[in-house]
Amino acid sequence: MLRMDPLDQRIVSCLVANARASYAEIGSSVGLSAPAVKRRVDRLLDAGVIRGFTAVVNPEALGWGTEAFVEVHCRGNVAPARIRASLEPLPEVVAAYTVSGAADAIVQLRAGDIHHLETALERLRGVDIIDRTVSTVVLSTLLERSPEPTRAPADQ
Repeated sequence: MLRMDPLDQRIVSCLVANARASYAEIGSSVGLSAPAVKRRVDRLLDAGVIRGFTAVVNPEALGWGTEAFVEVHCRGNVAPARIRASLEPLPEVVAAYTVSGAADAIVQLRAGDIHHLETALERLRGVDIIDRTVSTVVLSTLLERSPEPTRAPADQ
């Protein structure tokens, strides 16, 4: 992976704060011309540092306001690729991670309401590789943010 220099970090910080900012606006903030910013952004995209640009939408506005995190414990030794393939068909699964500890994975679910969540959990538990689950329903979000490149652990 490409190692970002401080100028790249400042450009990425600008994009994290406002992905709709023009190259000229970013350039003015970091001290570069718009074409120089574009070249750097293109290089960061090619290197996979920037994975894309998207709108961040409140899930509640889309009708997916109920959230849970679920520990998934599989039957036997199951490869991460097989866990992923088993979870992909479930539309309520918005993220899944392999983890250390007793669980094989942690799954983030989103649903329209508690009854929808219950149905989604039943379908998740019905997946053939899953032995058991441990669910935690989110009551409120205290903090949610994107990592800031200028505060990366390697730079401290």
